[in-house]
Amino acid sequence: QVQLVESGGGLVQAGGSLRLSCAASGRTFSGYTMAWFRQAPGKGREFVAQINRSSGIIYYADSVKGRFTISRDNAKNTVYLQMNSLKPEDTAVYYCAARTIYGSTSAYDYDYWGQGTQVTVSS
Repeated sequence: QVQLVESGGGLVQAGGSLRLSCAASGRTFSGYTMAWFRQAPGKGREFVAQINRSSGIIYYADSVKGRFTISRDNAKNTVYLQMNSLKPEDTAVYYCAARTIYGSTSAYDYDYWGQGTQVTVSS
């Protein structure tokens, strides 16, 4: 198993930036594809970005492409989400997730989840 803990959320004005972190412990972090999802009130969990084990393959949802950057540091067992040019519609609880196979953007396919961190963007 792997345990995930997110941090870095908060309140920011539209146009601002935040950097989320997700620290992993347990089994070998480098063996997992990592992803970020988000969930706004009253909505389902939405895919944001994913990164494969070696950082060689990265994929973004169209809604964040060009504004968000996912990265990972396998030496630190941490995955990051740099969020720039934030919009009010980015307001949500952000979750990191892990699975052993790359390629899925469905929350149902991810095996391990953090507890989430709140991001609120004011207009």
